[in-house]
Amino acid sequence: MPRNLRIVIGILSVAVLLGLISLHGLHTRIQKMAETETSEGQARREVLEPTLSTPTDVRVKAKIYWAAGVDRCAPVEMELPLSADPVQRARQVLHALIADPPTPEHRTVPADTILLGLYVLPEGTAIADFSDALASEYPSGIMSEKLAVDSIARTLESNVFALRRLKILIHGQEVETLAGHVDLSGFFDLNPPGLPPGSTPAANSAASTESGPAASPLAATAPATVPAVTPR
Repeated sequence: MPRNLRIVIGILSVAVLLGLISLHGLHTRIQKMAETETSEGQARREVLEPTLSTPTDVRVKAKIYWAAGVDRCAPVEMELPLSADPVQRARQVLHALIADPPTPEHRTVPADTILLGLYVLPEGTAIADFSDALASEYPSGIMSEKLAVDSIARTLESNVFALRRLKILIHGQEVETLAGHVDLSGFFDLNPPGLPPGSTPAANSAASTESGPAASPLAATAPATVPAVTPR
């Protein structure tokens, strides 16, 4: 083999080796950054969100919907102390959805997301008000946005049987889309197991209730005839 060819092969081999070392180091740094961001998001949530425990809490098996691939979410059973009050119960399961995914790959909602308020109207419509992080800190794309909304809706549907519809706000405001794709201008149908579509919500949601720093801007004006938007 000519000497010049051996030199070229040697240089290329060293370059490939250095590239592999750099790639490994980059992967490690990205993992550390993700862990740091998650820890910071959890710390902010603990400061900004009020306590989620109530006098009526009972430990039950809840179904929390996390990612089960790039295009769907699936329930994971976990034991949680849940309130008998539908508003507090909804806040508790959404807190678990945001804060406690089994692995980073299961996450459907950005770690920095904060549930600013949650309100339930008399007919069983839930108004969930999230921080800007839900829309701004998640990769834009139809599949990722659909996964986020599906996980929120299915988690509420499976654990708070009084709810019939869901409206998502971002920082107290109605927005047209989550991050450019999934339509948030309407409502998402919730069909709790054991209750046929269109049935009357449970008695414990007969009166309008609220939880959060201020009354929902839609609490008195939400149109009853807006056609439901289903994420399925």
